[in-house]
Amino acid sequence: MAGPEVHIDVAQQRLHLVVDGVTERSYAISTALKGVGERNGSGCTPRGQHRVRAKVGAGCAPGTVFVGRRATGEVYSPELAAAHPGRDWILSRILWLTGCEPGVNRGGAVDTLRRYIYLHGCPDGTPMGVPASHGCVRMANADVMDLFDRVAVGTLVRIEEGAAS
Repeated sequence: MAGPEVHIDVAQQRLHLVVDGVTERSYAISTALKGVGERNGSGCTPRGQHRVRAKVGAGCAPGTVFVGRRATGEVYSPELAAAHPGRDWILSRILWLTGCEPGVNRGGAVDTLRRYIYLHGCPDGTPMGVPASHGCVRMANADVMDLFDRVAVGTLVRIEEGAAS
């Protein structure tokens, strides 16, 4: 019995948790506003096969704010948002991805890990189902916390422009 896999369909803005070939859960997501692409500095969501390299935030409260993959001690609120306009909020949990395909999403100017590409939570009320991120895959806080508890470091994450999930 294989472990779970994560399939991300950029065209549909959906993330599917697949167990033994069957979609167990499906979540609305938000990938990059600038579309797909692998180059460093592109602001795009990288395609291809990845793995979860690290899980950050176990046990943290919903809405915990992360900067540099470290909890700041803050919990997101409208007041905090007003004090930091334009901040790209990374909340609740982080699943940090590493590419598996040398020259595609691993190494050199296309390295997903060095680009700090995550699956992460964002402020409640952030639109899902539409591209809007800076390259990461945004999820509702409750959804990223649910997914976090269902996957392990090493879980396969496949990001496709139009996946048949």
